This record gives sequence, C-alpha cells and structure tokens, in this order.
Amino acid sequence: MLTIMLPKKQLIEFLTKTIAAELAAITAAAINTYADATHADSKPENKYDTRGLEASYLAGAQAKRVSEMKEVLAIFENLPIKHFTETQKIMTTALVKIRHNEKITFVLIMPKGGGQTVIIEQQSVQVITPESPLGKALIGKGVGDEFSIELGDRFLEYEVLSLC
Repeated sequence: MLTIMLPKKQLIEFLTKTIAAELAAITAAAINTYADATHADSKPENKYDTRGLEASYLAGAQAKRVSEMKEVLAIFENLPIKHFTETQKIMTTALVKIRHNEKITFVLIMPKGGGQTVIIEQQSVQVITPESPLGKALIGKGVGDEFSIELGDRFLEYEVLSLC
C-alpha cells in the first residue's frame, strides 16, 4: 500500500512524463487532423458535403487541447512543490490521504491537470484542482478533519488521514 511518505518529487516526475506522453499523442493527432482538413480531398464536392468543415472544427478543438496540455505540463515542470507537515493546512501541491466509506484515496492538489490519475505502488493517485468539489472542500482542512460534499441529493463524508 502506498504510504503518504511517497516522495512527491517522484510522483510529480511520473505525472510529468505521463502528461508529456499525452501531449505528444494529442499533438500528433492535431497535426494529422489539420492535414486532413486542408488536404485537397477535403474540398466539398457539393453544397451538402461538410467533411472539410467538420475536419476543420475538429482540428481547432484539438489545437485548443494541445495548448491546454502545454500549460498543464509547464505547471508540472515548474511549480515549486511545497512539503507539508501533519499540522499544516491543505493547500495547492499537497498530497492528501483521505477516507470515504472506509476506502482510502490519495489526491494531489494542483492548479491545473485535474483528472490525471496514476498508479504508484499499486495505489491510485488522482490529481484534483482547488476548483473541483473535493478540492474546494479540502483546501484549508487539516489532518483529522472531517467534511462532506453535496453532490446532487447525496452527501459524501470524508476524513483527512494525512498529508505531505
């Protein structure tokens, strides 16, 4: 089981490599889609032929995603990582061990890149942002604090077990 003492530097490096690989893949896809959108075969054959238009919309969306992922990668590569003691309050860059319904979960709070998940030492670590419901609830909490999140008509109960 992953202990909270997992070096955050190792975790951030692993996430950075994962994000860089994803960026390379979506960049290649965006380049291919752009090439398809601008290829002579994409010119409409009649007024109802929208292949080229659809390809250009897709290319634009992929270019936007590439730009967003570059920003996430830059944050992971350059953001100073704070190391927390068990007596400090949770802030950005905290690695937090929480319990929900007797299930232990690890989350890393980062300014961007929410949704990234990696498996280290057979334990999942998910990146969340301070804007996410769980991130909002965690910011400012400390070890031993209990809190709940309202999702629709349900309340999810959590406990902060440790942080680093």
